[in-house]
Amino acid sequence: MRAEPSAQLITIKVNGDSYQVAPGTSVAAALMNSGRSQFRRSVDGETRGPVCGMGICYECRVTIDGVSQIRSCTVRCVEGMEVLTDV
Repeated sequence: MRAEPSAQLITIKVNGDSYQVAPGTSVAAALMNSGRSQFRRSVDGETRGPVCGMGICYECRVTIDGVSQIRSCTVRCVEGMEVLTDV
């Protein structure tokens, strides 16, 4: 989904830092646009990030508003959302 130039931006927090994104942006896209490509660690400690972008691979899991293990590519950003990665 592309944002219209006049679209009002919303603010989300990622690991405590504020970012402005267009409404309708997926959490995964917002994280990637903020310069993050690794969102979590595997049980062996390896960093992981989005692979499929459509919720099949489960590699993009983050904590959103206190709920862990959320696939970030399947959730759209909303005003005031708080996202935590473990990387």
